[in-house]
Amino acid sequence: MTRKYFGTDGIRGAANAFPMTPEIAMKVGMAAGVAFRRGGHRHRAVIGKDTRLSGYMLENAMVAGFTAAGMDVFLLGPVPTPAVAMLTRTLRADIGVMISASHNPFYDNGIKLFGPDGYKLSDEIELKIESMIDKDLSGRMSRSEAIGRAHRVEGDLYRYIEVAKRTFPRDMTLSGMRVVVDCANGAAYKAAPSALWELGADVVNINNEPNGLNINLNCGSTNPTALSKKVHEVRADLGVALDGDADRVLIVDEKGVLVDGDQLMAMIAEQWHKEERLLGGGVVATVMSNLGFERFLNGRGLDLVRTKVGDRYVVEHMREHGYNVGGEQSGHIVLKDYSTTGDGLISALQVLACIKASGRPASEVCKKFEPVPQVLKNVRFKGGAPLEDDHVQEAIEEGRERLGDSGRVVIRPSGTEPVIRVMAEGDDRGTVEAVVDDIVSAIADLKTAA
Repeated sequence: MTRKYFGTDGIRGAANAFPMTPEIAMKVGMAAGVAFRRGGHRHRAVIGKDTRLSGYMLENAMVAGFTAAGMDVFLLGPVPTPAVAMLTRTLRADIGVMISASHNPFYDNGIKLFGPDGYKLSDEIELKIESMIDKDLSGRMSRSEAIGRAHRVEGDLYRYIEVAKRTFPRDMTLSGMRVVVDCANGAAYKAAPSALWELGADVVNINNEPNGLNINLNCGSTNPTALSKKVHEVRADLGVALDGDADRVLIVDEKGVLVDGDQLMAMIAEQWHKEERLLGGGVVATVMSNLGFERFLNGRGLDLVRTKVGDRYVVEHMREHGYNVGGEQSGHIVLKDYSTTGDGLISALQVLACIKASGRPASEVCKKFEPVPQVLKNVRFKGGAPLEDDHVQEAIEEGRERLGDSGRVVIRPSGTEPVIRVMAEGDDRGTVEAVVDDIVSAIADLKTAA
């Protein structure tokens, strides 16, 4: 079945335009409510959101959909995505919703759905919900006396903070460490600073005054320039960069140098392997993770298993094959011992624990391998199937031949934007850049001809 609504991470688009309209949000609530209505008990949905302006509109629309389907709704307000996953389980809800477009600008928004186990929905369940969105569900709505109620939940953010803090070693504090936290004016603007301060850190906050329009604006994990400057300015031990819904994290060391998700996963995996905590014999990542990361793990007798892009595909493989560390280069890090989805705060705490235990600066602890040159370029392309074109396929095959066994080429349509992502990596930067440029040019030529 061709997907009309769901992409690699739920439903996403410009707010108040298809598919992120109040009407469709209400229909998603109705369809999901019907899909997860099982048995005769009183059904529950929990809804969290980040700080973007359109969250109010979509939240109320989804409340209408769920209550019409007979579900009681618990409104969490602005909370990180992993808090929604956790609270879906602890509140014994039938379904969880996070209204967020993650790292996108304020004018976008999205809907992420979680099952009662706190995991993102499988393709099969998403397609089931999608097939119902455009149908007339009036005959499956609740009777008048059984319409659901909505409740504004107070204090459950602090339950998440306590859970996150308990993942930090009991015999350790962050006393003596100065940490700059860039909350991206997003969902973790309360949770992250509070957790770090309560663990003993000297916390310096930036970008933690959301106004509905400034989420991810020149800040956070997608733009850590201000964080690097602040770390220098206040002579911090490191900086923590979250994204809008706090399911991803990047680190800036005491020198202001950015540390990506591959390096962070390498550090955590190595530490857990030493402690005999690492399960599965390696790490699960995506096709976008650096070849240097793979070589680092292989050198320690560990494997790097790759999935297609999307943290839920990483999680699915982890669950199926018994891994407990996985994630994406972008900073989605999933530590299955603690969370069912990417959790920026918990991941940051594990990194801080490694640094604190080592007694060395972040710049020495966080860089575990030398990444091979990797080039990624995006080509805007809407409609058609450019990757099936003979000229484009020829450029891709030529690129793979030039890189040989010492490099990789990955071409994929974005699941959240109308672009084709072209990535190549190998030991020689010049060759890698030429390969990417040739493929990008072939796609651009096709677009021009169209």
